[in-house]
Amino acid sequence: MSNILNTINSPADLRALPRQKLGPLADELRAYLLNSVAKTGGHLSSNLGTVELTVALHYVFNTPQDRVVWDVGHQTYPHKILTGRRDQMSTLRQRHGLSGFPRRSESEFDSFGTAHSSTSISAALGMAMAAHQKGESRHAIAVIGDGAMTAGMAFEALNNAGVTNARLLVILNDNDMSISPPVGALNRYLAQLMSGRFYSAAKEVGKQVLKGAPPLFELAKRFEEQAKGFVVPATLFEKFGFNYIGPIDGHDLDSLIPTLQNLKNLEGPQFLHVVTKKGQGYELAEADPVAYHGPGKFDPAVGLVPSTTVAKTTFTQVFGQWLCDMAEHDPLLVGITPAMREGSGMVAFHQRFPDRYYDVGIAEQHALTFAAGLACEGVKPVVAIYSTFLQRAYDQLIHDVALQKLPMVLALDRAGIVGADGATHAGVFDIPFLRCVPNVSVACPADENECRQLLTTAYQQDHCVAVRYPRGAGIGMKVDAGLNALPYGKGETRRQGQRIALLAFGTLLYPALEVGESLNLTVVNMRWAKPLDTELLAQIANSHDALVTLEEGTVMGGAGSAVLEALQVLGIQKPLLTLGVADVFTEHGDPAKLLAELGLDALGISASVKLKFSHLLS
Repeated sequence: MSNILNTINSPADLRALPRQKLGPLADELRAYLLNSVAKTGGHLSSNLGTVELTVALHYVFNTPQDRVVWDVGHQTYPHKILTGRRDQMSTLRQRHGLSGFPRRSESEFDSFGTAHSSTSISAALGMAMAAHQKGESRHAIAVIGDGAMTAGMAFEALNNAGVTNARLLVILNDNDMSISPPVGALNRYLAQLMSGRFYSAAKEVGKQVLKGAPPLFELAKRFEEQAKGFVVPATLFEKFGFNYIGPIDGHDLDSLIPTLQNLKNLEGPQFLHVVTKKGQGYELAEADPVAYHGPGKFDPAVGLVPSTTVAKTTFTQVFGQWLCDMAEHDPLLVGITPAMREGSGMVAFHQRFPDRYYDVGIAEQHALTFAAGLACEGVKPVVAIYSTFLQRAYDQLIHDVALQKLPMVLALDRAGIVGADGATHAGVFDIPFLRCVPNVSVACPADENECRQLLTTAYQQDHCVAVRYPRGAGIGMKVDAGLNALPYGKGETRRQGQRIALLAFGTLLYPALEVGESLNLTVVNMRWAKPLDTELLAQIANSHDALVTLEEGTVMGGAGSAVLEALQVLGIQKPLLTLGVADVFTEHGDPAKLLAELGLDALGISASVKLKFSHLLS
């Protein structure tokens, strides 16, 4: 059996192949991809679905001279394998290894860094116009999924591109499957197309009925030609100024390659609609693309096997259970997610309260303003959103929510270090960008039980409250079943020690307690980054010689900064060490190892305290 893939170290090698070898290459690439991801974990379904499209793009276009921007970017493993990184796939998403997304610093073939959705058309248009400005002859291609097309930014870019003569090709990778099941009118429109049974059946019946009356038959044919634009998406995209082609089979190289070659020679913005299948070629992933969206290590011959280990309850599960319980208690509660039902732990809520569940698609800006509209009418919205994705709705948070002092809960999952997804998904900026906004509070639960309690506290307030919690499980704290609240804006002293006090925000309380025991330090569970418990802070500051703040977030503008500001207002001058994430982007890797590198595990905290305040420990 030939091994074509081993001869491909760059797209130039691919382009040198005879056309008839591309099909076998795609088969080898898919097999290699499956076995590789099974050993490391990572995104699988989406990558299995883009094998032929990736081969065709690199075969037809002169990459990296021609720019390809992948949206969201988690479907680029075939691209990485074909662009000289095949032998590095064993390091995928590991510290100092390959990123799970495109990165400009990783390869010249990664034209643009992506990981948040719906940015590709804007970036590719910018590249196309830059080529025009510089008098360079090259193409810019944006590959965007149907889920990502639900975001307004994609349509802003289409609107802009349509009035240019850019050498821009937008490829809609229509697999009818975002991370969560796709929602919205646009998705239904794309899914129905010309293959709709009603349309096909009506057309055939019409032909049979009207065959006996030729003038009417010809009239009906002309009507069909005019009406067709209302059924296929051609009208939609051509109104934006694009030449629309498709839909074509995204797994058929005999369709893809000649179509791309033809489009390559056309002037102006082009739009190609390809239909693919997530998990293509691996039956288990085809049958359940959600389960195989981002699996851990597994045996491809067996598939995913439920773990027999009793796992700790995750913060996400705590939120999901609280949401259902609070919904039982309050009929005005509604849950909102921007296309992250599974990741945010809302499956059970959706099943139990379908009329109070809203998946708005990949549209974070809309999610916040939609929630604001609900809140205006006395409904109680809970928006489940990853910390990193809330960044995309910052103006809406300020203008539509906070300015009007509207009550809602922001359940910020994936706050802090996220691990394998790396810098693009790190939830380390939320404390600084939230605490500077009036009418917004920020709670930082230390464990699973406190998370449930603070969610209840947040729900009881008359303004927007964000409850930030990390990915995965905490220490395994037993979670009370009640809907008990904690005092708003109040912390607690967890250990009384001498001379130095550790002020912990969130789950760093527990390594702080370890350090407190070993060095005989006071440990305070601050709980709230905003409002700060200034009464407790003043008491602690006045009774200790030095303070240390701990947060799994950026130090600049974070909770430590809030403590400094509060001490200044209180007129208290005490040495203060702020520990957290420095002014750098946190790379991908194992979360525990990353925390150790950042000096935020017990060993690192202890070392920092000894280095700064050795004279107080003797």
